[in-house]
Amino acid sequence: MSAPRRYPVPAARVRIEDRIEQSRFIATLDAARSVDDAKSVLESVRSDFPDATHHCFAWVIGPPGSTANTAAGDDGEPSGTAGRPMLKVLLNSGVGDVVVVVTRYFGGVKLGKGGLVRAYSGAVQHALREMTTREHVDLVDVQVVVPYAAVDAAQRVLQAQGARVIAQAFSTNVALLVRIPVDREREIASALADATNGAARIER
Repeated sequence: MSAPRRYPVPAARVRIEDRIEQSRFIATLDAARSVDDAKSVLESVRSDFPDATHHCFAWVIGPPGSTANTAAGDDGEPSGTAGRPMLKVLLNSGVGDVVVVVTRYFGGVKLGKGGLVRAYSGAVQHALREMTTREHVDLVDVQVVVPYAAVDAAQRVLQAQGARVIAQAFSTNVALLVRIPVDREREIASALADATNGAARIER
């Protein structure tokens, strides 16, 4: 696959507020690994602010800049003044698996299309500045088959390489079900072979 295996994603929910011409713009930014995650964030924001005038949204599911799984909505604002400008900011943010909802309480002063674009884009930019990130790592489950005599050595290697044993079975050999970073599979296989004199093997 050509998609990045590691990329920054939001580490925690962020909520900020901007006031423009008596209107309140409240941006809620969070991580979303799936469309269902993103919809859940949108629904939670609607629940937090049930009396708001608009809940505009945008999300990017996948690596930073990926357009394969995106969405945007204006929620009653003039077409193209909220969701799409918000999505553009997300696509250029360098962050993946991200959803943002900008809630507006109308203050009585119309901002015009240009003013709305600036307000919604600015709210997302403000939230991104306040955001902290963590690293997303694609994981894969593999089976490590190893003789009894080499189990301890294999487990030391797996722990050192950031792998996690999630199940094990005992027969002629020991079979470990292991979750590993997908971009380190070859490195881990090589380290296991070195530690067990070639006795351990990885199977998908």
